[in-house]
Amino acid sequence: MTPPATYGPFAHLTTPNADFYRQVMRVFLVAKERFAVHLRPEDVQLALPDDWQPGTVDEVTRALDSLVGWGNLRADPDTGRVTAVEDFYRRRFVYQLTRAGEAAEEALASYDEALGRRGALQAVALHDIITHLRALLALAAEQSPDPAKTHLALDALTSRFSALAENARAFMGSLQRTIDLHEVSEAGFLAYKDQLIQYLERFIQDLITLGGRIAQLVEELEGRAIGSLLAVAAAREAADASPEEADRAERAALERWTARWSGLAAWFVSREAHPAQARLLRARALGAIPQLLAVVRVLNERRAGRSDRSADFRTLARWFAEAPDDASRHRLWRAAFGLYSARHLAVDADTLAERAAHPVAAGTPWSQAPPLRVSPQLRRTGSYERRGRARRVEDRSTARRRLAELAVKQNAETTAARARLATSGPVRLSALGELDPLAFGLFLGLLGDALATWRPGMTHTSATSNDGSMEIRLTALPGAPRAEIHTPSGVFRGPDHLVEIVDLTERLTARRTAGGDDR
Repeated sequence: MTPPATYGPFAHLTTPNADFYRQVMRVFLVAKERFAVHLRPEDVQLALPDDWQPGTVDEVTRALDSLVGWGNLRADPDTGRVTAVEDFYRRRFVYQLTRAGEAAEEALASYDEALGRRGALQAVALHDIITHLRALLALAAEQSPDPAKTHLALDALTSRFSALAENARAFMGSLQRTIDLHEVSEAGFLAYKDQLIQYLERFIQDLITLGGRIAQLVEELEGRAIGSLLAVAAAREAADASPEEADRAERAALERWTARWSGLAAWFVSREAHPAQARLLRARALGAIPQLLAVVRVLNERRAGRSDRSADFRTLARWFAEAPDDASRHRLWRAAFGLYSARHLAVDADTLAERAAHPVAAGTPWSQAPPLRVSPQLRRTGSYERRGRARRVEDRSTARRRLAELAVKQNAETTAARARLATSGPVRLSALGELDPLAFGLFLGLLGDALATWRPGMTHTSATSNDGSMEIRLTALPGAPRAEIHTPSGVFRGPDHLVEIVDLTERLTARRTAGGDDR
């Protein structure tokens, strides 16, 4: 039976001198990096920072003995400086780290690092992920993929993706703490707000440009049996297992690789009722920009001397304290908050019919309005509902079939809208003709993604939809007249451009079919 774990090496964190004990342990860690086997109390005292050095060596010795008692250090008799028989009877020890003490310090270092990590939105990681996915596509096209290359490519891909996801999560968390006025320095925030907003805009542009491309590559790999590549990597990972453990190790490795791939695919590819995490991150980053601007506005209002809500409540509290009696406090309450009896919550069908027959002006005071009759049952029990047998479970199979039919119909309409919107080559924006509402909605989404990547001085840009199903290529036409697109809801007007819209689903289907024929 495995003995229960003990947490004595963490006991020094709950003592009044916790900071001092951590400094002492840090001295031993530094000494270990320099290959020092053990330290004497005098060595520890000299290695401590100036602001942590105690008055005597005895204080350091007492701290070292406490750490020995908790299991962080080990004490051995110091026989190296014995020159007489009397020295054997003196209390002299040398100290060194124990395995438990070293593990505790490593855990505390990881905790400090994770707590202070702010994260970053790594646009370079998106380019790296595309490179690794293309390498996997090349391996999938081979008859017998090389196990070493396959394992290394998948390992590099998942490592890069894990770093991207973790840094994005940490960055958005730190960004929210920055937005919180309780944790932001006014001078520091105003100094770097412009760089932060530009940083967010640049990452959003890269996410729009590359996210759809990554989603397309992921779907191509899933169409070319990514499972076979995962199986090859799992088999190579379990190659060093013992014969009796080989099958179990390979199954466990395959489960791990499948889970990693599923996480990567869910990050970039939207599934039914589950939007892609990259899409949510883009919306979160876009939403952070107006929040940052709102913080700037509040800080400017504070600088201008305008009162905020906390100051208003403090003033109101002072008025309550200065009120002469309870009646004055009640009048102040009603004047400040305007809270009265919530009789309107009990309005029923009879009340509405009565008001329709005999309307009452909205400005009529409640004291002069017709009284509201409250049911005795509501007054007695607080509820209109009558107690009794629970309602029977409804059969929702018809509704589910209706929803399934509706989903099939919407999918067909979306496919038809993509086919209607796709162009055979570059055409003028004005040549798109009249668009139905669904096709026009798809067009607006593509146009918005393309314009989000547009910067001053650019004449050409391209963007892919979030699901990777369509791509738009936009080219400016200097001096071109205004274009008009007619829809049932009205006329869309804007500068004329050369536009090319490609339906990527047909290309993806063709590649999947070609991949199946090869196999």
